[in-house]
Amino acid sequence: MGFATLTDTQNFAKKFSSYKDFYIKHNDLIFSKLGIGTFNAEPYKEENYVFHYIEGVKEAVRSGINLIDTASNYRYGQSEKEIGEALKELFAEGISSREELIICSKGGFIQLDYPFPKNPYMWIEENIIEKNLATKDDIEVDQHCMTPDFLEYSCRRSLVNLGVESLDIYYLHNPEMQLIKLGEKEFYKLVEKIFTRFEKLADEGLFKSYGVCVWNGFTAENKELISLEKLVKIAIKVGGENHRFKYVQLPFNMGKTNAYTTPTQKVGGEECTIIQAAHRLNIGVISSSSLLQMKLFKKSFTRESGVVLDESMTLTSDIQLALQFVRSTPGIISSLFASKAPVHVKENCEISKVKSVDRNRYDLLYRL
Repeated sequence: MGFATLTDTQNFAKKFSSYKDFYIKHNDLIFSKLGIGTFNAEPYKEENYVFHYIEGVKEAVRSGINLIDTASNYRYGQSEKEIGEALKELFAEGISSREELIICSKGGFIQLDYPFPKNPYMWIEENIIEKNLATKDDIEVDQHCMTPDFLEYSCRRSLVNLGVESLDIYYLHNPEMQLIKLGEKEFYKLVEKIFTRFEKLADEGLFKSYGVCVWNGFTAENKELISLEKLVKIAIKVGGENHRFKYVQLPFNMGKTNAYTTPTQKVGGEECTIIQAAHRLNIGVISSSSLLQMKLFKKSFTRESGVVLDESMTLTSDIQLALQFVRSTPGIISSLFASKAPVHVKENCEISKVKSVDRNRYDLLYRL
């Protein structure tokens, strides 16, 4: 079978019965409250290719994580290929099965190739424009494209890179990049075309569900703001009540909390946060950038924050506390972190043995 299933993801969680509330049910799947991500900034830097994510992904699964997240453009496709190698080894070693793991990727950014092409503009011309996947006008700042044909091409390429038959979630990646250029009316028209194609690809079995992944699109206080309610209405229009638009992914961490605190959305005319909007519209929320690419740690967290996040005082690092914070946020299914070193992945997963913070204690953190 090509997808994660409720029975198998439940069986996966049962292997880690000491992990208390580290798993959550959503859309008939059991998610680990932490997911492993594979984003690394500035992919053109040579140091991005002297390491790999293979052992880190394997350690994540061995440590109880069953959500694996990537994108077609991460390190010019190398992250997807390394996940593919990790999956092959995990399955061969009997550590896990495909049906136990929730595998996600994204399309929207132009992947290019590794090694990096000598002339990326020529690569785009030959691989995208000449193949009628998009026109020059469809490509924003030489890196972002969201025509339905290009997104289908990206998705099929991701499946090959990952070595799987299908994905559990496929995201439209950072569509806000084109909102200002297109204007609202044309933007939502394009989203309708994309969702129509995504429903078709879901029918064909390329993925089970689809979503929208943003950086600031759901929380922006400017012209990049995307309405989740409008996206859901479009999904219902093209896919009916049983549409496959099921998830959003957005950044959330101790330094970027507006998804939980700032009302930037409206549902039924009532202002609300994006997390509240997602709950009301039956859309699952996955959070990214849990450690803000390690920029959270310029100074240590306060003792007060530590006590609120971990009454038992067993968590030993600020990284663990930062992950405990996102893992405990009401309304978030799972939170992603990226780590290459297996030892760091294992340390991060130690928070699974500590109970999440209840809602009343959690809200105290916003008053400290």
